[in-house]
Amino acid sequence: MPVVQLADGALNYQLEGPAGAPVLVLSNSLGTDLHMWDAQMPAFTEHFRVLRYDTRGHGHSLVSDGLYSIEQNGRDVLALLDALDIAKAHFCGLSMGGLIGQWLAIDAGERLDKLVLCNTAAKIASPEVWNPRIDSVLRDGQAAMQALRDASIARWFTAGFAAAEPARVEAVVAMLAQTSSRGYAANCAAVRDADYREQLESIRTPTLIVAGSADPVTTVADGRFMAERIPGARLLELPAAHLSNVEAGEAFTQPVLDFLRG
Repeated sequence: MPVVQLADGALNYQLEGPAGAPVLVLSNSLGTDLHMWDAQMPAFTEHFRVLRYDTRGHGHSLVSDGLYSIEQNGRDVLALLDALDIAKAHFCGLSMGGLIGQWLAIDAGERLDKLVLCNTAAKIASPEVWNPRIDSVLRDGQAAMQALRDASIARWFTAGFAAAEPARVEAVVAMLAQTSSRGYAANCAAVRDADYREQLESIRTPTLIVAGSADPVTTVADGRFMAERIPGARLLELPAAHLSNVEAGEAFTQPVLDFLRG
């Protein structure tokens, strides 16, 4: 599988779609890998050269020492674009990937064409949520990741979807159980410490915000907060929980395509 070498390790990626088409970068959520976007790939690769990657600490990418930051993850994206000689791209990120998208739009907006922020917030939860999770994962390792896998089903999907589509749910939550506990904890710290509430108004990249009406993690109110502060941003509300791209399917894919191609 292709990788880009960073100063401290390798970033795993896949680049698919017609040569010469506009590039669309897809950024995964905390605890998943690039395959969380599998359902979107047939439609997205009709129109875009799609660049998926495993965020540092996830999938087949490097697991470096210490705690991470969203800035660090954003600079990984810039290094990936530079290594592939991509001057500018669309960016679509979900949850943690949406935080990375916000950092890019604030600090490297000249590299973005359009931005899609899915099931994310300018500030996700509080240290009181993140610190016990970090402690338990660092203490218990992969056993803690398995426990998180079971607990995450209710956060990531509505009960109705989980009951109706167990195979699709299992394919995604299995990614969490297989994620490096060190990498996961390090990225929990990155999400914990990110706060872009005071910087959203500086974003000039055309932005679509996607929120799930049943998302208990990043709510519609969080999406509305961003939409009201990013100039010209649009808000799309879908009947889904946290992983709206998986649960909402075509209701997610088509509006995102329409926005990116419009």
